[in-house]
Amino acid sequence: METTHDMTTTILNDLVEINNDRIVGYQKAIEELKDSDSDLKVLFTGMIAESQTYKMALASEISALGDKVDTGTTNSGKIYRAWMDVKALFTGRDRKTVLENCEFGEDAAQKAYKMALESESLPSDIREMISTQKAALRQSHDKIKSLRDMQHH
Repeated sequence: METTHDMTTTILNDLVEINNDRIVGYQKAIEELKDSDSDLKVLFTGMIAESQTYKMALASEISALGDKVDTGTTNSGKIYRAWMDVKALFTGRDRKTVLENCEFGEDAAQKAYKMALESESLPSDIREMISTQKAALRQSHDKIKSLRDMQHH
């Protein structure tokens, strides 16, 4: 039986990996965008910074629990595998495709955070932090979605 403590660090590490995935995903997206999509580059750069902040917050909780922080992305993750399949991702390179894939990734992040919050074993302060991050990520999700909805073929 995993202890509550182990469960908590497992969940926190999964969320670290989701944020790692998100960073990699958006870095990839920035590389693929055209120069004319500078508004998206700015937005995605913000998303990367956001995930780096969350990752640091999660990591400091893991360290506080006396555990090691995973450095990987979710190929090993138990909550949600492959934030986005980056290779298949940017064929076409048009704004709509990029935004659709980002939205898919944001859905995955929401799902991971939701599953984390469903765990009974989380201490209340950590639950609160995860809940706050989830709400902020939700806003990012909605921003991506509304941009995608504005695209016409």
